[in-house]
Amino acid sequence: MSDLGDWTRFGRIDADGTVYVKTSSGERAVGSWQAGTTDEGLAHFARKYADLVVEVDLIASRLNSDSADVEQAAQQLRKLREGLDSAAVVGDVDALATRLDELSKHADERVEEFKAVKEAERADAIAAKEALVAEAEEISQRDSHWKASGQRFREMVEEWKSIHGVDRKTDQKLWRKFAAARDAFTRRRGAYFSQLDAERKVIAAKKEELIAAAEELSTSTDWGPTADRLKALMAEWKEAGRLAPDAEQKAWKRFRAAQDVFFNARSEAFSARDAELEAHQAAKEELLREAEALDISADPKAAQAAFRRIQGSWHEIGPVPRKHQAKLQRRLRNVEDKLREAMDTAWRKVPVEENPLLLQMKQQVAEAEEKLERAKAEGDPKRVKKAEEDLAGKKQFLELAEGAK
Repeated sequence: MSDLGDWTRFGRIDADGTVYVKTSSGERAVGSWQAGTTDEGLAHFARKYADLVVEVDLIASRLNSDSADVEQAAQQLRKLREGLDSAAVVGDVDALATRLDELSKHADERVEEFKAVKEAERADAIAAKEALVAEAEEISQRDSHWKASGQRFREMVEEWKSIHGVDRKTDQKLWRKFAAARDAFTRRRGAYFSQLDAERKVIAAKKEELIAAAEELSTSTDWGPTADRLKALMAEWKEAGRLAPDAEQKAWKRFRAAQDVFFNARSEAFSARDAELEAHQAAKEELLREAEALDISADPKAAQAAFRRIQGSWHEIGPVPRKHQAKLQRRLRNVEDKLREAMDTAWRKVPVEENPLLLQMKQQVAEAEEKLERAKAEGDPKRVKKAEEDLAGKKQFLELAEGAK
């Protein structure tokens, strides 16, 4: 900063106390001084000039700052320049005017740059909000992903708030479009879940029916038809649709529990039956070993008697596992075929009327017939069935023996 002496040379005070400042266009009266000496008067007005210089320096400093309000600085410079021609100061007014003009030009350039930046920022901000509007409108038309879409709308609202620089009119216009898309999404989501709730009520009612049916069947011992019905219920369950996850899980546990009661009971029953069939198999295998050990060739008659006893025990034992049934029957028939062949050979050695075995077989048939009649008279179905089987077996042997003769 120049000292006041340098600036006082641009002024003078005449005899009546009028103060003048010297400019390139001539002298201009800037005030009056009556309070002291001429030097004191010039110094007083020079300090006012110094105040202007300081103010201009401060504006110039702010103008070069990136954070400066350049429009405000430009206005201040214009105001100072406009008031300089009538300012009550003593100093190099022409130099200060030149500096103010240069600073004003620079400020105007900065203002244009600032406007360009602001316009670019505004354009970017508008583009960002338009992108959010477009995304909102696209999301609002989706038919699924309600949870993710709802979360995205919440995120977009926060993004919208963080975008600045859009003029109020444009911002309001874009917000109305964004809000409309969000409202459309909210309505569609509400309608979807209302419909879903209605559908789930129907599904819940259907599944309650299926659970009740499964629970009613759970204690049935009609294994085959009940198992088929429960499998059909399972198919209906899958076709009925799904409830909300928690409700679906609870309903499924009840439905499955009822099925487990039946299938566990069936499994236990089948295990018991399998054990019984295996016991029958072991008993019949023991009879087969006994039958296969008969010495048929040495004494066919005794072997035949023993075989009949074995046959009687065989029928009393009951069924065996299906996969072993044919094999066991073949083994029994093999013994029967050997016995028949040995008997045929023995019968051919004596006349029919003298064949004691044939006579014995006829006697046994007659006794079996009598036994059957008694069983029928007593009305015992089991004894009747057993007597019929016994008679049929004896008649079969007799017919074979008579046919062979």
